[in-house]
Amino acid sequence: MTNIYASLKQTQSYMESKLGIGVSFDVGFREIKILKKDVQLYYVTGLVDTDYVIEIIKKLISINDDELDGTDLYSVVDNRIVHQQVEKSKTYDEAIDQMLSGLLVIFIDGEEECFIVDVRSYPGRSPQEPDTEKVIRGSRDGYTENIIENTALTRRRVRDERLRHEILQVGERSKTDICISYIQDVADEGLINLVKDELNQIDVDGISMADKTIEEYLVHQGFNPYPQVRYTERPDVASTHLFEGHVLIMVDTSPSMIILPTTYFHHVQHAEEYRESPSVGTFVRWVRFFGIFAALFLLPFWLLLVIEPALLPEQLHFIGPNETGNVPILVQILLADIGIEFLRMAAIHTPTPLSTAMGLIAAVLIGEIAIQVGLFSAEVILYVAISAVGSFATPSYELSVANKMVRLLLVIVTFLFQVQGFVIGVTVFLLFLISTRSLNTPYLWPLIPFNDKALAQILFRLSYPLSQTRPSIVHPKNNKKQSS
Repeated sequence: MTNIYASLKQTQSYMESKLGIGVSFDVGFREIKILKKDVQLYYVTGLVDTDYVIEIIKKLISINDDELDGTDLYSVVDNRIVHQQVEKSKTYDEAIDQMLSGLLVIFIDGEEECFIVDVRSYPGRSPQEPDTEKVIRGSRDGYTENIIENTALTRRRVRDERLRHEILQVGERSKTDICISYIQDVADEGLINLVKDELNQIDVDGISMADKTIEEYLVHQGFNPYPQVRYTERPDVASTHLFEGHVLIMVDTSPSMIILPTTYFHHVQHAEEYRESPSVGTFVRWVRFFGIFAALFLLPFWLLLVIEPALLPEQLHFIGPNETGNVPILVQILLADIGIEFLRMAAIHTPTPLSTAMGLIAAVLIGEIAIQVGLFSAEVILYVAISAVGSFATPSYELSVANKMVRLLLVIVTFLFQVQGFVIGVTVFLLFLISTRSLNTPYLWPLIPFNDKALAQILFRLSYPLSQTRPSIVHPKNNKKQSS
């Protein structure tokens, strides 16, 4: 840490060597003279609000007309900076870090302390409803890439003086702002300290991929495909989890908030269920559960019945392709399932005006011609399509992709080892989920370890008056959802 020099010439030389002033065109520098003393202002042009900077310069220059020579300039400037958020620093390192985050730094000749004024105005879009978390009724605002706006969107819904937004920087070069949000008298102190310790141990040049990079440092996921944190772009969803005792991590430049800790069942719920009556919400939830179950097990179970038709009761002997076709049934399933993944990728990368045409072409080629030429049987297309729709009905995109990978593995194991392969495959899959932990949290809670009351709230969407306890898995400081 380098302390600020009293000489402004030394300060200018230091700042030029560190920031490349005169080389980087976006690093702004302005020198003015106030009461016969030099004053320097440093800022990044694209990250500050120009109107605020101009107003501050006007106020500083007006000191020459209102004050006499010999007045303590430092005290006058401290009193004249027209902004609600002004800090002071005695080191260049802090001043430069803040300046590169969009703040204005003011140095005064003869002073070993500088002023840091928050005049940030990050480029970005306005809050709008997230594409992946749409609801029929409810708020239409969503988080953006601006961390300041995101804290405000959360604060608007959690107007509690005990809500804490702690900010720190990660990345030796990127110096990315990260905010840890929690309600002080609800969230578990051990969880908060664990998250802080994990973040403070991150030693990396930069985190340009923002939240995803932070996730990998937090949960040490390795090759486990199942998501161990929950993402949301909805302030109402994030606020609900704060009230329950979860910790929220906001990463600047990302609209996705990280919710900790999470279990498998956090990823199968959607905000839409809480915008309807309890009975309708329960119905929607059960339909979604059925879709997720079908996405996982329908294809391998159908393949097992095709291979072992003796397992079918006489009334269901119609299940299975009437004609095997020119391609083995396993290859048909793999080609069709991976083909739908191709379509999903193509839909993401296809410009909107062309996406409809692409969908029509894909439907004709895969749905009609491929069946006619004998590449696929109609029943394979049917069950692959049902599994795909179940994947799309999964609220969490990360969970849907993980389920797809498991489905393909179960299909292969079932084809190779028939009944034994299906049973062992499903058993190993369940044991794998049971052994998974996210920040010391059992992944299948409240099923394993069993908690009947918590499981009832997952299976049924209870009305708010009946949901008066916080989930015990986050170890809240108080279990009742009431003011204290």
